[in-house]
Amino acid sequence: MQETVSVKNIGLRGVTVADTKISFIDGDKGVLIYRGYRIEELAQRSTFLETAFLLLNGALPTPTQLEEFSQQVSQAREAPEYLHGCLKQLPATAEPMDVLQAAAPLLAPADPDLTVETREANVRKAIRLIARLPVVTAAWHRIRQGKEPLPSDDSLSHAANFLWQLTGEKPDEQTAHDLDVCLILHADHTFNASTFACREVCSTRAHMYAAVAAGIGALSGSLHGGANMRVMEMMLELDGMEDIAGWVRDRIERGDRIMGMGHAVYHTMDPRALFLKDMATRLGKTKGMEKWDRMSKLLEKVAVEEFDRRGKTQIRPNVDFYSAPVYHMMGIPRDLFTPIFAISRIAGWCSHIIEEKFAEAQEKPALYRPQAEYVGNYCGLMGCEYQDPEARDI
Repeated sequence: MQETVSVKNIGLRGVTVADTKISFIDGDKGVLIYRGYRIEELAQRSTFLETAFLLLNGALPTPTQLEEFSQQVSQAREAPEYLHGCLKQLPATAEPMDVLQAAAPLLAPADPDLTVETREANVRKAIRLIARLPVVTAAWHRIRQGKEPLPSDDSLSHAANFLWQLTGEKPDEQTAHDLDVCLILHADHTFNASTFACREVCSTRAHMYAAVAAGIGALSGSLHGGANMRVMEMMLELDGMEDIAGWVRDRIERGDRIMGMGHAVYHTMDPRALFLKDMATRLGKTKGMEKWDRMSKLLEKVAVEEFDRRGKTQIRPNVDFYSAPVYHMMGIPRDLFTPIFAISRIAGWCSHIIEEKFAEAQEKPALYRPQAEYVGNYCGLMGCEYQDPEARDI
């Protein structure tokens, strides 16, 4: 019997699986909204911790609430004593995303609210995760270099403290601000693969750390968070090439992908990429690395022209395309690009986990259990009421 392939709802594209009040995307207009606020407004006027409070609580904090929230994050940064010992047992060649994913369940036993399933307790768990994922990422980078992890500096902003713990140097104010904006831009993006993984796992009534571990695993894939690293690898390979435009045209002609171009949801330029594009220009000038800004703009120009000529006017740069040169010019190692994505997205993941656990819609199923259509053979030796009568015996 010849097998057939079903093409129904491939990848759940276009399938609504739940309601959310956390974020909204208009892919045709290039609009991204967090809790009613456009990403442009938050990137210009907010901070990452203020945005994290918004995602978790549904409203922007008052100055007093923001100060209290910031203090809670600062106080939660100290990782359990056993964590660094566990990290030191890992091979120095371990992938940072694998280390980060392993760290989530390691952090769980130290959380006093682990088994408490009230909304308030889950917010406290979220604060600890927002505080500690940057600490784990920075600690692992130093440990793999044979260095000791650094203590946090509570006088620094969330982004600045991460850069301090990562490099051992206090960042300049502009670089710290730029990274903070990057964290805002990556903080949530509706039901993307990693967020859906978090929601699916917590729908089984697993705790927040188990759900976050699943989200980190999903983010590690090259079609999700890992794409920005591949964008930078592409640019490094092109460094010094005389005919970059020709390379782009040939690649598109062969049907190969240009990393960082196109998006599953946006049919125009990713609104986050617009901010990162301007940031890349500024960093290129201040860091003396203008060649990366020039290269990214050349790649975009030629690729967009080629896609438009082929009628693929919806293919435009996504968030990965410009975040790659931005992080590179900040001096961040390529294999830490995706962990930084996780450091930001943890705010969105935890917000979705809390929403999933305390959904207002009573008709929502308690457990995600999608249906699959079986398209394989029936070839057992025992009788089967579903046996295709035209199937050949084997």
